[in-house]
Amino acid sequence: MPRDFFTGRHAGLLVPLFSIPSRESWGIGEIPDLIRIGCWMREAGFSFVQLLPLNEMAEGQYSPYSALSAMAVDPLFIAPSRVPDIEALGGEASLTDEEQSALRTAREAPAIHYPTVRAIKNRVFNAAFDRFMADEWSAQSHRAARLTEYIQRERWWLDDYTLFHAIHAREGRRHWKAWEPGLRDREPRALEHARQAFAGERLFYAYLQWVAAEQWADARERSGIGLFGDFPFMVSGDSADVWSRQGDFRLDASVGAPPDAFSETGQDWGFPAYRWSKIAAEGDAWLMARARRSAELYDGYRVDHLVGFFRTYVREQDGSAAFVPSDEPSQIAQGERLLTLFGSTGSRVIAEDLGVIPKFVRDTLKRTGIPGYKVLRWEREWDQRRQPFRDPLTYPPMSVATSGTHDTETLAEWWDTAPGDERSAVATLAALQSAGCDPAAPFGDDTRDAILRALFESGSAIALLPIQDIFGWRDRINVPALISDVNWCWRLPWPVEDLLQEPQARERARFLHGLAREFHRL
Repeated sequence: MPRDFFTGRHAGLLVPLFSIPSRESWGIGEIPDLIRIGCWMREAGFSFVQLLPLNEMAEGQYSPYSALSAMAVDPLFIAPSRVPDIEALGGEASLTDEEQSALRTAREAPAIHYPTVRAIKNRVFNAAFDRFMADEWSAQSHRAARLTEYIQRERWWLDDYTLFHAIHAREGRRHWKAWEPGLRDREPRALEHARQAFAGERLFYAYLQWVAAEQWADARERSGIGLFGDFPFMVSGDSADVWSRQGDFRLDASVGAPPDAFSETGQDWGFPAYRWSKIAAEGDAWLMARARRSAELYDGYRVDHLVGFFRTYVREQDGSAAFVPSDEPSQIAQGERLLTLFGSTGSRVIAEDLGVIPKFVRDTLKRTGIPGYKVLRWEREWDQRRQPFRDPLTYPPMSVATSGTHDTETLAEWWDTAPGDERSAVATLAALQSAGCDPAAPFGDDTRDAILRALFESGSAIALLPIQDIFGWRDRINVPALISDVNWCWRLPWPVEDLLQEPQARERARFLHGLAREFHRL
């Protein structure tokens, strides 16, 4: 169901794939669940779903922004129930009694339990691959031919990914910097020996990516909605990408954020810093490859931490830190070059331009035609007396109106913890005044719906709403800088297919569809 996301007004839903499991899913939202949520989203008048990164995470990692690969889809999102090789083995019935018990517990849990889900799926995927090799690959079947075609088509990223994964597993998940020198330094003879020694393992990892690709293509075709991805600013140092392109990164420095109103010391994210001058000299080849991959997977994507592509805050080992590039003209030139690159992919691109952002960044967004964010709670006339909120009707068309992101507290949390003068100021907006919102009252349905109405009515071409804020829930996706097994684990209170039957979800769909029709976002 194709849509032109470059024209007209649209409404999108922000929800991670892991948060929308169905009854059929194995404890986590899976690729075919996009078809199921698409049914409800069409009823609610949404054009697209904004997902968080789907990149493969290392074992033990929960954050989708800390990936083993910037290209590979995490096999966690594969639906075992839709894999022919697993069905041929008996499907769920092939699980041991212990695995079936663990799967029941994972399905009934209020949050995603990654270790359980990954362990069960890993074992089953290995069994499925053995079956595929015995019954399909050895017979040179039609499915074997499709896998061969996939490997040939995607080898521009698949070759390094599968080799890295195979060596990483052999090395007990040790960081690649601890590998023996030949493999660590990518000496041609050592790499060729590894390719031959790990041919079976490499084929297994390619098989999983092919299965994910087949399920993704089916979901994209049948969901009836646009699928938007997320383009993380950085990748993990222990990743296939950094290992295969070591010259593009500074492994002796890390990136982060400078001190600001939210952190007196700033932030250190622990990711290796880009060597921007070398990347530019190579024609931005790796970033172009990432953009190409995103365009292949998605109808559009969000560029994370946009300001970092203009100037990266680099922390040295001696404790000093500075922006790279260091001067404003170079920062503008770099940002404009990269935004033009992202915009050349054929996908709709939006940019996360939140935080302390120099004016020239947003000026560049205007020149390149890429919309930035308008988060209602932060859109105020900060230089005026009493700092009134900006009327969302005045938001420029080339922008994304939203109530928050995966990193922010929910709308309900924000309202109930905001100072009284802040709530009084936002209550003067026309949509809230019309609804009779009392700034002294706790967050409730009237306040929720008035804010949603203001965002749908806004001048922004795109309104993007986190699913928690649509329902008025308080559960968060992520609390920044918190290392915890609570982050990235939230899931819907019902199986995703029940959105079409649950009274609360049906009421929300009717209300949102009405807003989309009234404000021309259908």
